[in-house]
Amino acid sequence: MTDPTVVVTGVGAVTPLGPDAATCWQRLGAGHSGVVALADDWARELPSRLAAPADVDLAEHFDPVARRRLSRVVELAVVAAREAWRSAGSPDVDPERLVVVIGTGMGGLRATVEQHHVQKERGARRVSPHTIPMLMPNSAAARVSLELGASGGAMAPMSAGASGAEALALGRDLLRAGRADVVICGGTEAAVHPVTLAGFAQLGVLSLRNDEPRRACRPYDTDRDGFVLAEGAGMLVLQRAADATTPLAVLAGAATTSDGYDITEGDPVGRGAARAMLAALRDAGLGPADLAHLNAHATGTSGGDLAEARAVRAALGPGADRVAVSATKSQTGHLLGAAGAVEAVFTVLALRQRSAPPIVNLAHPDEAVDLDLVRGAARELPASASAMSNAFGYGGHNVSLVFQTV
Repeated sequence: MTDPTVVVTGVGAVTPLGPDAATCWQRLGAGHSGVVALADDWARELPSRLAAPADVDLAEHFDPVARRRLSRVVELAVVAAREAWRSAGSPDVDPERLVVVIGTGMGGLRATVEQHHVQKERGARRVSPHTIPMLMPNSAAARVSLELGASGGAMAPMSAGASGAEALALGRDLLRAGRADVVICGGTEAAVHPVTLAGFAQLGVLSLRNDEPRRACRPYDTDRDGFVLAEGAGMLVLQRAADATTPLAVLAGAATTSDGYDITEGDPVGRGAARAMLAALRDAGLGPADLAHLNAHATGTSGGDLAEARAVRAALGPGADRVAVSATKSQTGHLLGAAGAVEAVFTVLALRQRSAPPIVNLAHPDEAVDLDLVRGAARELPASASAMSNAFGYGGHNVSLVFQTV
């Protein structure tokens, strides 16, 4: 029987911290922040004028003709996918056994709104003929499949902030079921736009620390007041261990659950999140005492951070005392549908580098958060370790992923 073990063989990332995975990781460990104050005229009337745009010059990756045909959310996905594919050594695979799975929360929202303005101001005949491909939520998966010649499938899960992590869980299932030999999967998002910023502000979930952008996102801090909207993409190449030559980590477990509670509010007790964590551990053949590191979802909202902390304690029990908890959104902001994939990349690199990144802006830890939070400096991890990455989304989507050192 073929070994069902699934490994990560390549990673790629474009985030507010940098244009590639190595730069993002270096700046993450150095405590950099990708959050900025928006200087655009349209931002002046917004309650929250903060965002974390991707730190990349897309003109270096696409010629002007291509840029007119691609939405930003697709461009970010392609750049991260190219890096992940190179990182994996450009696997030699039958195109019919190569699958692409890329999640997103908002898809081509920016293209939709921009072309709506074109129609209103200049007329229907001036709308771009590329509008539909640009706004389709599956465009990133389709475009990457075209670039790589993948004909085994191009899938696009949409589960809000859990989308990128769900893509990894699906990719692992495809490999274990023998339906693919290589899967490139992840998430992408480019939703920094007046509509989304206004909408999230109306929900009361964005930080209003407009005069202190780098200190705005404060997971687990008593002074936290919301998240910062970000953009970027994270991609991972998955293969069965028997087919991999240079594995970076094992994707040992994955699980998805749903809260069945509310469309925007998570279960305050975190029952669904706890079930996802326990199921992912069982899938990996591990127990709570086996975890060394957790990259938490931790967006910086008061209720969300507490719910996840309760869920972690409920799932891990006393084992939570030995888990070094990071919250990388404190530096990247919340990448929505790309967050779970980007944070999976960070979790893989944490195991590779034996280092759990610190939570920045954690000046006054919330005493209600009963977890071992990584503060001040990075925490050394064991040479052989297991780590978890959590991703949750509006609608009650919960995904937990478990990685192990090779």
